[in-house]
Amino acid sequence: MKEWTHFSVTAETRRLWRITFDSPPINLVSPEMIKELPRLVDQMEAASELRVAVFESANPDYFLNHYDTTRVAETPKELGASGYPLLIDASTRLSRLPVVSIAKVRGRVRGVGSEMIQAMDMRFASERALFCQPETANGNLPGGGGLEHLPLLLGRARALEVALSSDDYPGELAERYGWVNRTVRDGELDVLVDTLARRIASFDKESIAAVKQRINRYTLPSAEDLQSSYDLYMHSFGWPGSKRRLPAALAAGRNQPGDYEMRLGYHLGHQPEEDTR
Repeated sequence: MKEWTHFSVTAETRRLWRITFDSPPINLVSPEMIKELPRLVDQMEAASELRVAVFESANPDYFLNHYDTTRVAETPKELGASGYPLLIDASTRLSRLPVVSIAKVRGRVRGVGSEMIQAMDMRFASERALFCQPETANGNLPGGGGLEHLPLLLGRARALEVALSSDDYPGELAERYGWVNRTVRDGELDVLVDTLARRIASFDKESIAAVKQRINRYTLPSAEDLQSSYDLYMHSFGWPGSKRRLPAALAAGRNQPGDYEMRLGYHLGHQPEEDTR
């Protein structure tokens, strides 16, 4: 397997791969990761015997975090094989691959990290998991698929609640909302996901591909809609609110290990209020 920058890929068998995110110290999504994800999808697509890919994390506190907002200017501008920006290219092709993608979530998954697992086929969470779309409180908006996937997963009202509150949602509530398939005790998560992954990997690829293709007809947003939010997200860093809030968040500890990131939802809800009189 090829060496990667912020994740590793291990073939448990030719039918089952494990992708482990490892981007110390808090698993931020970086421009390098965005460049590598389409290449990972390329390899998955080329692996004719691959049936299942399990995505997990080397960091028990952070499954996959939000984007490294100090590096927005470095966001790749090239297009992927589908003709869409690399992030949209990777997520849309992953959703449509004849391979089942399963997120095994421990710890925090926020922002674009949350949006990436929304593009996967299944999500299972530990009781220690926390989910968040923090963008609105930062003066931006979700731009990696959250505004398209969340209404399909949660329904309109709950998608609005999640996107507008910018709060942390525990695994138990994420299950009730439909954000994840199931939330279980931390000690049960590996057995649950690994048993399911190996079971599906034992089946015929033609059947797996056909089931995914049929269900995808009713459950996936279009790449065009995803790109429209992505373009607006990139543009939003020029909005006055974003220009004001980002430096304050960085000064408070955003993108760094510490209490601000551990309790991001809390801190986003306790920012200084503006005088709106």
